[in-house]
Amino acid sequence: MTTVRLPLFPLNSVLFPGLVLPLNVFEERYRAMMRELLKTPEEEPRRFAVVAIRDGHEVAPSSPGLPDQTAVPERGPTAGFGDDPVKAFHAVGCVADAATVRERPDGTFEVLATGTTRARLLSVDTSGPFLTAELEELPEDAGDESGALAEGVLRAFRQYQKRLAGARERSLSSGTDLPDEPSVVSYLVAAAMMLDTPTKQRLLQAPDTASRLRDELKLLRAETAIIRNLPSVPASELTRGPTSLN
Repeated sequence: MTTVRLPLFPLNSVLFPGLVLPLNVFEERYRAMMRELLKTPEEEPRRFAVVAIRDGHEVAPSSPGLPDQTAVPERGPTAGFGDDPVKAFHAVGCVADAATVRERPDGTFEVLATGTTRARLLSVDTSGPFLTAELEELPEDAGDESGALAEGVLRAFRQYQKRLAGARERSLSSGTDLPDEPSVVSYLVAAAMMLDTPTKQRLLQAPDTASRLRDELKLLRAETAIIRNLPSVPASELTRGPTSLN
């Protein structure tokens, strides 16, 4: 088993390989992380791991009443994650490559990263100014009939898009906008669908591409049927999420 040790960035969302992640970094523990990443030469990948939070807070209470009126200030790399951070996070995350790390005059950072590969969380080190983790990078196996499944998922995804956009509006993406490589399709659709974090996490953890695509096909058909029976649903930008607050 090959493992890697990387800085750990917990979020209230799931990052998939190939997807872009914009970050607005203002907490000191993550600012320290970005300062450390900046020490890596530009020609080398500036890698960190993103995991979805199972039980905890993405932004730790920083002062009385912020961000919660009943909040008590917490300090240190584990703030908001309890005594054993491993239990606070989902077991599988995504390694990210920070293509842009830009420090603002006030010491906060604007970061643009891209998911690269899935990784299993093995342990978390809390001894430094920010969390670091030992991870096992996970291969992406195709599984059986992934090509045919990808074609079916793309057809279902286009119907899903049309329903979300509304019958009087054009589809949000034409066929030429969508990939045809099965693993890429599986990750794009997983990220683009309006699903809760546990469901997205389930898709990330799928044992292979074919299994993920089968699950997505069921979800797309179910969600499209639900939308069809709603009086109206506003159009949404499916492939871009809001910038994380940290």
